[in-house]
Amino acid sequence: MEDWKEDKLQEISKNLEKKEVLSFDELSVCVKDLHSIAYSSTVKAINRFVTIRNFLIGFYIVEYEQNGKDRATYGEKLLKKLEEKVKTKGLNETLFKNCRKFYLNYPQVKDFLLQKSPTASDEFITTAEKLISNLSFSHIVEILTIDDKFERFFYETECIKCCWSVKELRRQISTNLFLRSGISDNPQKLVSQTVQDNAQMLGIKEPFTFEFLGLNPKTFNENELENALIDHLQDFLLEPGKGFCFEARQKRMIIDDEYYYADLVFYNRILHCSVIIELKDDEFKHENLGQLNAYVSYFKENEMNAGDNPPVGILLCTKKGKKMVEYALAGMDNNLFVSTYKLTLPDTKVLEEFLLKELNAENV
Repeated sequence: MEDWKEDKLQEISKNLEKKEVLSFDELSVCVKDLHSIAYSSTVKAINRFVTIRNFLIGFYIVEYEQNGKDRATYGEKLLKKLEEKVKTKGLNETLFKNCRKFYLNYPQVKDFLLQKSPTASDEFITTAEKLISNLSFSHIVEILTIDDKFERFFYETECIKCCWSVKELRRQISTNLFLRSGISDNPQKLVSQTVQDNAQMLGIKEPFTFEFLGLNPKTFNENELENALIDHLQDFLLEPGKGFCFEARQKRMIIDDEYYYADLVFYNRILHCSVIIELKDDEFKHENLGQLNAYVSYFKENEMNAGDNPPVGILLCTKKGKKMVEYALAGMDNNLFVSTYKLTLPDTKVLEEFLLKELNAENV
């Protein structure tokens, strides 16, 4: 894409030596092309500068936290105090946290800015030049939610190759593309499928596996997951704790003359209460909690027997944000819990071979 822009710019520039008479249509095309080239180049330059700026902000924050003269005065409230002192739109506590994390997790950027030759021999490290040139800081912030270094490299590589938007990157992370690729017989096909038809993919339930089921690595849609849990009910009942007795799946409820269905319902004989479990194949969303809260309220009003304690709701999802869960739970009277489930660990060797092919194809 960049080569095309450069060639186009050179082609247009050659016209400076010509004295041809342009038609109005030719004039409009030249103006439009020049604007497009200049605008996209400007946006890219701004994105690069913002990323570098944020890395340097992270550097200064870490240096101050380690060696600042008066750092003890501010302590844990440093970043909030810094936001109040700077008083600049966009420079806030959240950004400062991300800048610090960026600096600590991407040391190759420091070497790049100091014009040092890379010392790392690890082939699964995205170079600073590639990172800064191809990913916006918003992309980097999404990738920084991942703790595992190799998993971050996977998403960096695929995001650059597939030109994912921030929204698409977030979706791929929340639906565990890394894990699904690691247990897939054909990771290339799986990844390319997400690129070729994203619109179609958005309408399909993402497959996943549960580690505690003790099955060979397979993928499940939501219905197959429920079937697997029922088939391995004894193993599943041991996972949450003692005293769980299976009661129903897809438990039907009638609310306002409409049918609703709770995924799994158990009774805990120790707690003397019903336990409603909702399964989600995506990251936590606050509306999921509203749905579960309604189900628990229904059980409290219609399903409790004498001697029962109020029912409990458990939402299982692939990923959750601590603060969003805290805010979503605030003010709710029912006993609700949000937890993530563990997926089968990917075959690292498979992913290494896949990523090496991706890198080799890129260099051809």
